Amino acid sequence: MNDIVDTAVSAGSFTTLVAAVKAADLVETLKGSGPFTVFAPTDAAFAKLPEGTIADLLKPENKAKLQGILTYHVVPGKVMAADVVKLKVAKTVQGQELKIDTKDGVKIDGANAVTTDIGCSNGVIHVIDSVVLPH
Repeated sequence: MNDIVDTAVSAGSFTTLVAAVKAADLVETLKGSGPFTVFAPTDAAFAKLPEGTIADLLKPENKAKLQGILTYHVVPGKVMAADVVKLKVAKTVQGQELKIDTKDGVKIDGANAVTTDIGCSNGVIHVIDSVVLPH
């Protein structure tokens, strides 16, 4: 079974996320023992951001901001979908909490969970359709 980074790479729909993880120097962290739960935005999710946002975030001088955004998508521990739906909030590695709403599907800070429980050797990936930003 692949780790979170290798799983994201092999899926093919997370090229922007993988590029961002590399630019933020988080590859080794997300290849670490974890476990981690990653709410992973697809390339289409990143494409919803205003034009130029991604290019700006990938600049070396914005590394700390990029790290903050990416770690806001990561929750410590392996939280499977069956457990996510029991939560109202989840504390992120970044330090703030993601809001979880299960009234109409599952929303993570307003982003829809589109695929859940992608098992990895060091955690789990849940695919979301929007990039969520710390507040």
